Amino acid sequence: MAQIVLVSGASVAIHKACDLASKLTQDGHKVRAILTRSAAKLVSPQLFEALTSEPAYTDEFGATRRTAMDHIELAKWGQCFVVAPCTADLIAKFALGLADDLATTTALALPTSVPRLLCPAMNPGMLAAPPVRRHLETVQGDGWSVLSPDEGRMACGDEGQGRLPEPQKIAAWIEKSLARR
Repeated sequence: MAQIVLVSGASVAIHKACDLASKLTQDGHKVRAILTRSAAKLVSPQLFEALTSEPAYTDEFGATRRTAMDHIELAKWGQCFVVAPCTADLIAKFALGLADDLATTTALALPTSVPRLLCPAMNPGMLAAPPVRRHLETVQGDGWSVLSPDEGRMACGDEGQGRLPEPQKIAAWIEKSLARR
């Protein structure tokens, strides 16, 4: 079984990330979650810790810090790096190589052999915006795998592509990526 770093951005779909963390743990994987600062306002890191029996992280500095360099420790620990839900903000940061939080510094520190899987989740209008499309193309060119969002009704009431796929679908995608390693 694998050691998986699960990054969750601030999206209403974060509840599916909780389910995904639980499913992966039940399947025998070790899962350590990184929540962006905004994501931690939607759901407590303690929920991920309870679901995975592993540490959950929100910040590289301050009281929640676990090691001198959490981003390096997590990059070395992880055998798979999954971003679900991945917001437009995170996609842009990954595409531009920005490193201003624990999620982005960990992503940059990953060995090139580690699979990087990105699961966008956002309003259909945001997903179709030219900058988001460009950034998705860039991350794919940089070696990220992107799982296309599902279509359906969004929390905002809009219909279209942008829903985070169900945890079972993401877990199966992770398993395939790990098997190719």
